[in-house]
Amino acid sequence: MTDTTQIRVEKSGGIATITLDRPDKMNAYTRIMGEEIMAAMDDIDADDDVRAVIFTGAGERAFCAGADLTPEGGGHVFSDPNPVDDLSDERVRDGGGLLTLRLFESKKPLISACNGVAVGVGATMQLAMDIRLAASHARYGFVFARRGIVPEAASSWFLPRIVGISKALEWCYSGRIFGADEAKAGGLVRSIHEPEQLLYEAQNLAREIAENTSAVSVAMTRAMMWRLMSADHPMEAHRIDSRAIYRLSRSDDAKEGIASFLDKRQPRYPDKVSEDMPDFYPWWEQRHYD
Repeated sequence: MTDTTQIRVEKSGGIATITLDRPDKMNAYTRIMGEEIMAAMDDIDADDDVRAVIFTGAGERAFCAGADLTPEGGGHVFSDPNPVDDLSDERVRDGGGLLTLRLFESKKPLISACNGVAVGVGATMQLAMDIRLAASHARYGFVFARRGIVPEAASSWFLPRIVGISKALEWCYSGRIFGADEAKAGGLVRSIHEPEQLLYEAQNLAREIAENTSAVSVAMTRAMMWRLMSADHPMEAHRIDSRAIYRLSRSDDAKEGIASFLDKRQPRYPDKVSEDMPDFYPWWEQRHYD
């Protein structure tokens, strides 16, 4: 376990669990929490023993109740308190967006186990995760229009891709709170579970990935799916998957994948994300804030 002030990080059996840990404030999000999650992700991406990541909240009431509107010591809630004329200034950047951009860059699959209220950034941070599970009492809200701001954390990019433009606009226009059933019907969550079963089900899913798949294959698949769905032609996907198959088909993981299948045994993939990604990875140009 890693000691931090606003999150807990536990690693066991190839799975890292990040718990938002401010239960007295319904795990409300702060700049410190965001920085701690990003630092944890840097550590997890560098740890070849971690194969999947689960996010959840401490306590029984909330995953994350949004930005802390009453931060200790006061302070500006939604952005840097200092006036800035140049909108390309780093101080203008949205903290939730910094977090979701870091999650977007993850080399490990991310699973959300939403154990209660998830509004504002509590909902939008989950959009950059790959698979979302919800407790039966979970509630979601994209409440920005009711706070006089706009959707943050790059959710105007993530949300329509997950649930479609009409549902994304309905939820953001109204800013209303809705339950797990509506979230599932709208495609936001994969499945709904009783609270006492939620983390168990998320762990089963993470374990299925950790025990049966190549870490390099999963890392490449995650990058390809997230980045290529916005391509303007399937040729872009064909170019990348052709190169990936050509390189990975010659890897030790591919040899082990075939051998374990023929031998009818559990695979023991030797390749590591830290060392054995294809030589053309990353294939994209890094984006900069300006």
